[in-house]
Amino acid sequence: MPAEPAPAVATSRRPRVAVVLFNLGGPDAPESVRPFLVNLFTDPAILRVPGWVRPWLGRIIAWRRTKPASENYAILGGRSPLLELTEEQGRALEQVLNATGEMEAKSFIAMRYWHPMSDECAAAVKAWAPDEILLLPLYPQFSTTTTGSSMIAWEKAAAKAGIDAPTTTLCCFHSDDGFVESTAAIVRAAWDKARAELDPAVKLRILFSAHGLPESIVTAGDPYQWQVEQSVAHVAAKLGIADLDHVVCYQSRVTPQKWIGPSTEDELERAGHEKVAVLVVPIAFTSEHSETLVELDVEYREEAEKFGIPAYFRAPAQNSDPGFIASLASLVRRARASERSLCSFAGARQCPKQHGDCPHARAAQRQQGARAKVAA
Repeated sequence: MPAEPAPAVATSRRPRVAVVLFNLGGPDAPESVRPFLVNLFTDPAILRVPGWVRPWLGRIIAWRRTKPASENYAILGGRSPLLELTEEQGRALEQVLNATGEMEAKSFIAMRYWHPMSDECAAAVKAWAPDEILLLPLYPQFSTTTTGSSMIAWEKAAAKAGIDAPTTTLCCFHSDDGFVESTAAIVRAAWDKARAELDPAVKLRILFSAHGLPESIVTAGDPYQWQVEQSVAHVAAKLGIADLDHVVCYQSRVTPQKWIGPSTEDELERAGHEKVAVLVVPIAFTSEHSETLVELDVEYREEAEKFGIPAYFRAPAQNSDPGFIASLASLVRRARASERSLCSFAGARQCPKQHGDCPHARAAQRQQGARAKVAA
């Protein structure tokens, strides 16, 4: 008798997960500086003026900023390193996520103000045909001007591309244990190196420097400043340095409006008066770019010398630090398991109620509006 066929063995395919990394973007050549700035300053999330004013006012601001910005990028060889660094982060994250066999992950990059932007990214994601999509900002703290703007751009691009895969958005990870631990390890290494170079009698102060925002944006409900302060509090506690002298400050002011403070420049001046050395930590940037490599490393170092600061040190951004990449992988896994279309690092909303521009608050408002419309 012929042998009976062997029973079919059931196999399950790993889910294909597209991890979309949100980042700012930066010019890739000297001639890209002006259009990059136009994209930046004509974004409604950045330039909050009436719509009929924004196009021409944004272009005027971009025109005025082109020369100083071009000079900064010239120091970096005429271009931003942000895309290459983000690509490295994406490859490292893929490797960690795919190592366990639980998913087939592929990273995609959606820059906000220069290529590859959301439309290009969405087309690539659509072509890959994922089973699910995870939107992962490389900004630890949520702001309407960064992650919020990228979320809006992605939503439009995904609709245009006809993407219908289930999508989860991670809005922030400002106080995530993995992010805090990996950041504190980087800061501690920089602290130990600085202390080894300093005379024991010289005090050392950490300046946790974050990109600033106009005060009006925060007053209107943006949770960014609160989240930055949360990041600093957790990282400072994790450092475990007795009587740590540290302060939160803000850099990169570009408009005449009143911005949140204190400014990094003011804190440098204070350190000079008090004759304490400083270790500057970019707490809101997870990749090196012009605001760390030029503003912190060149311009503020010159300011420190002018103010008579005994010594100036700077901790590196996370880039592809293994601990940071591991924290991103953990965030991806937890976001997928949360069964929420929008989640924070801890699942539910983290921001106090007064921060009405928290994306969870906005999502709740949209749901309430939809229910009211149906009831009517």
